[in-house]
Amino acid sequence: MAKPMADCVEGLRIRLYIGGRDREKDIEQLSSSQPHIAIGTPGRIRDLFLNSGSLRIEQAKLLVVDEADMTLEYGFLDDIDAFAGRLPDELQMLAFSATMPEQLKPFLKKYMHHPITLEIGERVRFNPDIRHVLVPCYHHGYARTILSMKEGINPFVCLIFANTRSEASSIAEELRANGMDVEEMHGDLSSRKRKQAMKSIAAAEHTYVVATDLAARGIDIGEVSHVISCGFPDDLEYYVHRAGRTGRAGASGVCYALYEEKDEASIRSLMKRGISFEHQRYKNHEWQDLRPFGQRFTKKDDELEKKISQIYTKKNTKVKPGYKKKRAEQIARVHRAKKREMIRSKIREEKKAMYKERARKDRENGL
Repeated sequence: MAKPMADCVEGLRIRLYIGGRDREKDIEQLSSSQPHIAIGTPGRIRDLFLNSGSLRIEQAKLLVVDEADMTLEYGFLDDIDAFAGRLPDELQMLAFSATMPEQLKPFLKKYMHHPITLEIGERVRFNPDIRHVLVPCYHHGYARTILSMKEGINPFVCLIFANTRSEASSIAEELRANGMDVEEMHGDLSSRKRKQAMKSIAAAEHTYVVATDLAARGIDIGEVSHVISCGFPDDLEYYVHRAGRTGRAGASGVCYALYEEKDEASIRSLMKRGISFEHQRYKNHEWQDLRPFGQRFTKKDDELEKKISQIYTKKNTKVKPGYKKKRAEQIARVHRAKKREMIRSKIREEKKAMYKERARKDRENGL
């Protein structure tokens, strides 16, 4: 069994400095003796070093930043930057991080000279017991799509992932406004609200939890029956982590990936990596299968083909210069007209469905 550091080196003073503890007591203790190793939260370290001047770390030789990507998510990077800039130039920094977001790299470059990167552990493998279901958003947005499909999932606990903190907040707000039992967890929450959210999530008080990828790492939920991915993260490894929050301990799980047109490249990339997506939508109180993602209609459009054929077979008494370019332009116009008609048809169908849904709700409310 590993022994604490203080037991390994005689006389080694290690002190913990975190928010929620008695600040004045910390200052009084520091007036009599300084620690060899100070462990703490960025805000409290900054306060004791720069504000009160009681923690004397200006000659520190080593700075360890644990969970570096989490400091970015929760806005602690400015605190670290504030006191790290007052430490010696020859300071050695060690940064431990599960991921390396682009926004973190300028900070590391500022304090690290000729850094060495070590990767530890295996890449996440796909769990065969997890179903991956693509759900189109069309033009509804993530929150409206979730609202439209909630009757079709009936989760024990559903973890909803958003790509940004502001997106997580707006999704949670809209779901809550529509009567859903929602908790949110992301870096824009105050420390107090974050602690309250962690407590309620750990006690499984909420059916739906909206979180960012980094914030979700700190969430301990035993039985996540469903995951909803609102779009796809820039680093697709995060999608694998999202889906992996369900289907644990031998249980099966399902990850609904809500997508828009801009997500096509991400979906194809994940398919190449071995993820098999089902393609469905929830409509008229049932899940309906859509054609496999990316598969085009094999049945030819007779009318379209006929128009194009007429362009190719049109008889000309005399071949004029540039006729190939003109013919290509005519064909392009036919395709554009067909596309416009498809869009109009799709809009008409969606409006019809919207009116039906509105009429159903009116009937339920006795209107």
